[in-house]
Amino acid sequence: MRSSDDQAQGLAPPAFDVLAPRQQTVPFVYASPHSGDYYPPAFIAEANLGPLALRRSEDSFVDELFASAPRHGAPLLRAIYPRVYLDPNREPYELDPGMFADSLPDYVNTNSARVSVGLGTVARVVANGANIYRRKLLFAEARQRIERIYVPYHGALKRLLADTEAAFGCAVLVDCHSMPSTGGPMDRDSGRPRGDLVLGDRFGTSCAPVIVDLAERVLLELGYRVTRNDPYAGGFVTQHYGRPGNGVHTLQIEINRSLYMDEKRIQPTPGMAKLSRDLDTLIGALAAVDVGRLIPAKLAAQ
Repeated sequence: MRSSDDQAQGLAPPAFDVLAPRQQTVPFVYASPHSGDYYPPAFIAEANLGPLALRRSEDSFVDELFASAPRHGAPLLRAIYPRVYLDPNREPYELDPGMFADSLPDYVNTNSARVSVGLGTVARVVANGANIYRRKLLFAEARQRIERIYVPYHGALKRLLADTEAAFGCAVLVDCHSMPSTGGPMDRDSGRPRGDLVLGDRFGTSCAPVIVDLAERVLLELGYRVTRNDPYAGGFVTQHYGRPGNGVHTLQIEINRSLYMDEKRIQPTPGMAKLSRDLDTLIGALAAVDVGRLIPAKLAAQ
């Protein structure tokens, strides 16, 4: 968890960074939108929860788990700020009006399923339902976060996908996440243990089957318990960017945190090394996919 060093120097970090290969050689882009761990000191000071409680909503260390992507010729986009501060896997303005002291503009989505449980672009609660803030926010505070963090993150993601599509005729976004080992109180699998990995393709609408089938086969051969779209089918990013008919594919991967970390202390366990090696195997297998199978016939004929 980072907070004080940059702030003490008067330097707030950027919204994201990109681990880029020397040369991109595959039509893949990896992204980790929820592993950011820079908590602005002012945010921590005003929070109703302690640092450890805030971090339990974080997809801790996921960017490290996928850090080998550049060695396989693919860029890795990493969020710097945590999802409890600003969540890139939401619409730009998906906000709970009950957490603001002033009224919200008409263009804000106040009625989504995510907003209804307090998990909008600026979240009201953490994953277990505890309130993040001691006070109500002003809309200007949310707008500032969105303009300073959300917009640049998605601008970078759009550029990476556009450049990839221009170079290869297609693009595959692998959106990388982690999940608690047991369903939380606001989840539909509340209290139930989860499998090892979940592959989300919005029930076949966001990604070519060749990618999802290969990912599932590789992970099963490595000994993992794999499900599809249950309990996660993919969030805003998967739905928004996945357009297989246009040659842009999105696959969300959710990893059970108990495989690689102590969920209470938020510290890596010895399992992280093995999981990193296995994910490197997966990244390498995906990199070998025949690009021609990812370009729709209507585009290939042009």
